[in-house]
Amino acid sequence: MEFSCKDFKVGKCQGQKLVDGQTMPFVLHPPEADKADIESLLLALKTNKDWFEQLIIKNSAVLLRGFDVKNAQDFNDIVEAFGWDDIRYVGPAPRTHVYKRVWTANEGPLSEFIYYHHEMVLIKEYPKKLLLFCEVPSPEGGQTPFVPSFRVTERMLEEFPEAVEEMEAKGLKYTFTALSRNDTSSMRGRGWEDAFGTSDRAETERRAKALGMDMEWLPNGGVKTILGPRSLTKVFDGRKGRRMWFNTLVGMYGKELSSAFMADGTKIPEKVVKRCEEIIEEESIQFKWEKGDVLFFDNLALLHGRRPAKPPRRVLVATCK
Repeated sequence: MEFSCKDFKVGKCQGQKLVDGQTMPFVLHPPEADKADIESLLLALKTNKDWFEQLIIKNSAVLLRGFDVKNAQDFNDIVEAFGWDDIRYVGPAPRTHVYKRVWTANEGPLSEFIYYHHEMVLIKEYPKKLLLFCEVPSPEGGQTPFVPSFRVTERMLEEFPEAVEEMEAKGLKYTFTALSRNDTSSMRGRGWEDAFGTSDRAETERRAKALGMDMEWLPNGGVKTILGPRSLTKVFDGRKGRRMWFNTLVGMYGKELSSAFMADGTKIPEKVVKRCEEIIEEESIQFKWEKGDVLFFDNLALLHGRRPAKPPRRVLVATCK
């Protein structure tokens, strides 16, 4: 697809990369100085909705920069301009509802690095698109780095072909332990009552089952969730047949509250996981926020994370089917 749209001007940003012929992120500016207002942007998005969606699939990450996007209300208007269905976040990250379809991003301590992941990768229904808005950029750090997922698969197959195909054939299982109530001192501190939207254990079990989880109640009031088997990689329509590294192996392997192993119980060699972690970092694109930025991710194609930051930092998020 060639770029052709009178309502936007193509730009550049720090950290931008060319990956297999795709510019990531693809940057769009107002076509003229007097077209930077939110009303002009909303009109441009509605007019070019199908084109814009194809641009997200083609380039995996699209950045709107230089537009006058001020707050959660403006951001929500952008989200709703496309008519994409909402999908409720399910996961361990502590978050706060802000306005309509808008939530805070992970409210865990800014001093911690949030590891690369596809949003809700372990849940049966995961978002296709992830939208992020920078209301307050951090004075230092706080980047949202992202990684073309297919590149991880390619490189892991080059270095560990037998291990990759064994994990693919057997599938992966994961465990995660959650407390009863939220703990905002941890980036994975969302309690099960908040995560499942109920304090009733029977209802929690029903909702967990619908999401593809098994549960074990713990004496301290917490719960251990078991997910799997899940595939190691996935191929999605419209993305050149690329095999995406659609898992959270590195993020959950050998952690205090989580684990990852092959579905038949086989342990995954630590050297494989460690090298995968290095490859993901090597393939990362280090995106730095500016105030008012709106970033669109193809969640099927990209892993993303958060660098440690100095406060204040406020990034808002919306997840879409």
